[in-house]
Amino acid sequence: MGGQLEKPLNLSEEENPQQKKLVPKQSTKLWLAGIAFTIVIALLGYALSVIPGFDRVGPLACAIVIAVIYRQFFGYPEQIRQGIQFSAKRFLRFAIILYGLKLNIDVVLHQGLGLLIRDIGIIAFAILMTVWLGKLLKADGSLSLLLGIGTGVCGAAAIAAVSPIVKAKDEDTAIGVGIIALVGTIFSITYTIIRPFLPLSDIQYGIWSGISLHEIAHVALAGAPAGQDALAIALLAKLGRVLLLIPLCFILMYWMKRKNADDSGETKIEFPWFLIGFILMSLFGSYILGKSIPISTRTIEGISIFTSFILTSAMVGLGLNVSLKELRTKAAKPLIAMLITSVLVSVGAYFIS
Repeated sequence: MGGQLEKPLNLSEEENPQQKKLVPKQSTKLWLAGIAFTIVIALLGYALSVIPGFDRVGPLACAIVIAVIYRQFFGYPEQIRQGIQFSAKRFLRFAIILYGLKLNIDVVLHQGLGLLIRDIGIIAFAILMTVWLGKLLKADGSLSLLLGIGTGVCGAAAIAAVSPIVKAKDEDTAIGVGIIALVGTIFSITYTIIRPFLPLSDIQYGIWSGISLHEIAHVALAGAPAGQDALAIALLAKLGRVLLLIPLCFILMYWMKRKNADDSGETKIEFPWFLIGFILMSLFGSYILGKSIPISTRTIEGISIFTSFILTSAMVGLGLNVSLKELRTKAAKPLIAMLITSVLVSVGAYFIS
């Protein structure tokens, strides 16, 4: 019997080297399939965003919606999870780094210091008010914090940047981004509708839009109808809020260390190295690119589109983690808190514009 047992054992040992060669190849294929899946859904999001009505929401939110719907009907594609998670995490960080090119630090510091002070007030108010209202409504604390940061700073990009720092769930990140995109779009359209009836100059209207609306895209949408001067000042005010994302992240890191120390004695917080990349890209775009290194406007626009696409692909991975059953119970109260805060921010910003 001992001789009969040795043969299959030897055979299995001979087969192992082949299996070791096959498994990595199969794993790589599934990994690539997962990445390709997120890219395809992102492309569908862009296609959907071209349709009238959806063009107001944007490809980011459209892609998340498609991913959420896919999850509800077909479930999570477990076989390609590794590739999807790679897109959700690595693509997200890469997009945040590239997003730094949108921030011209020189312009903000030299021409927008007055706006920067107002931006600080808006950000502090938005975060504290949303978190306080969330507690009052007994809403999910993590989601309320993300929505407060998204409202105060720069929408989806801010939520994506702080999520790893505050250890937010992927589901919360995706829900937060979707809510910000939807509410911000509604507010920006409302701004354009009521603009002719407001006793504000074009410049004042631009400042109001820049310090109160959620995303850069929303600011551009609302500011454009008032003319180039209004749009320029609106974007300048918005860029100040983007700049403040940097110190905010470090404040959140300090807060998380203190919180973990109080809760469990642990003080280890993973440093967001992508934030260093964001800062370096901001400096590179502000002082080198276009000055020491010539670059065309078309190329800059191409980089911006690529950045948005990478971020959209990442959000597909996050959107697949969303369960509509939990969304109904989890998102309603934070959404109410964020809506109330957004209205208060708009009213307050109107009087300081």
